[in-house]
Amino acid sequence: MKKLSILFSLLVIASIALTACGGSAPAATEAPAGSEAPAATQAPAAEPIEVTFWHAYGTGSAEETALAGILAQAAIDLPQYKINVLQVPFNDIFTKYETDVAAGGGPDMFIAPNDNLGSEVRGGLIMDITDLAAGKLADYSDLAKGGMMYEGKLYGVPESLKAVAFWYNTDMLATPPATTDELKALMEGGTPVSITYGCYHEWGFFGSFGGQIFDADFNFVTDEANQAKVTEAVSYLNDLYQISKANGWPKNDADGLAPFTEGTVAAITNGNWAMGDYRKALGDKLAVAPLPAGPGGPSNPLLGVDGYYFNPNSANPEAALEVAMYLTNAAAQTAMMNDAGHVPANNTVEVTDPLIKSLLDAFATSYFRPQSESMGNYWGNFCGTDQVFEAGTPAADWVKAGFEGATKPK
Repeated sequence: MKKLSILFSLLVIASIALTACGGSAPAATEAPAGSEAPAATQAPAAEPIEVTFWHAYGTGSAEETALAGILAQAAIDLPQYKINVLQVPFNDIFTKYETDVAAGGGPDMFIAPNDNLGSEVRGGLIMDITDLAAGKLADYSDLAKGGMMYEGKLYGVPESLKAVAFWYNTDMLATPPATTDELKALMEGGTPVSITYGCYHEWGFFGSFGGQIFDADFNFVTDEANQAKVTEAVSYLNDLYQISKANGWPKNDADGLAPFTEGTVAAITNGNWAMGDYRKALGDKLAVAPLPAGPGGPSNPLLGVDGYYFNPNSANPEAALEVAMYLTNAAAQTAMMNDAGHVPANNTVEVTDPLIKSLLDAFATSYFRPQSESMGNYWGNFCGTDQVFEAGTPAADWVKAGFEGATKPK
């Protein structure tokens, strides 16, 4: 027995020696049930992809507030992306974007109206996403997608539709004017109305008098008969302007915001981007109607489409597209509709708001905003109605000079 004990002790000592010298360790045994095995080493989590995004919604506006809520939810729902947001004043966003992109920089994407889409495509400043977005925009209206297209190619993800309409306070004006004559009589009778004068907001009145700026091929309609109709529209607007001026009523949307929301003017002409602020102030007293029809037919305000555009310099276009799709999905567009007055581009959004339904009616006769180079000549030659309203240039002379300037060979 003593010999066996000595032999066992020698075997144990030999085993310890072998282990200390790098010999094979005993095979691991399975951990007892209920015990915790040591945690395996985890690979480090992938860093989120950064997507830089610019917008031009006003500080504290209903649009900015609604977007902030959507972005907060996006941070939860899209943890694989870090969305870097920069607010750029609207008057600067196109210039800043175009300058930065031309220098090789700029954001991955930005949201804006399709004001400069045509010129930016021609300048190579916007990414063609026809293939990138193929099959992904089935839920968006054809009208909205059309606003993101140029010469058959897709350049953006549509978010909402916008045009000028007639907003009114039902406590001060029970029924909106249906015709240009009714609007003029209303103002002549002393009802305070804030008309927004300017070449964008005035466009709808050209249709009311049967006037055209472009034909179907975006050539300027320069014949005398058409110029007479456009002159009639400008003369009418001059009559309204003089009434506004004599009464000290606001003559643009910015000056008219406080008087309208505070109830000192009964109505205002403006786009639905202001609806959130109007409704916040007026609640159920807010209503909207089309710009008045005239002797030439219904008004035809310029219809714009807001959308997300993509930078050809972007290193992450697929990520930017996925973020844009999230920011225009049904939930996001419902929030922008309810909180900021956006008319959704996504057909899956359920529209129950009577104001949005009224806007859709108001947009039924709108004029799809052209993306042709001719539009630049419109802005350059028809944006000086102050020459008529303030300087006293006869409307016919001003209209004739506008068409001549727009069609003058370069």
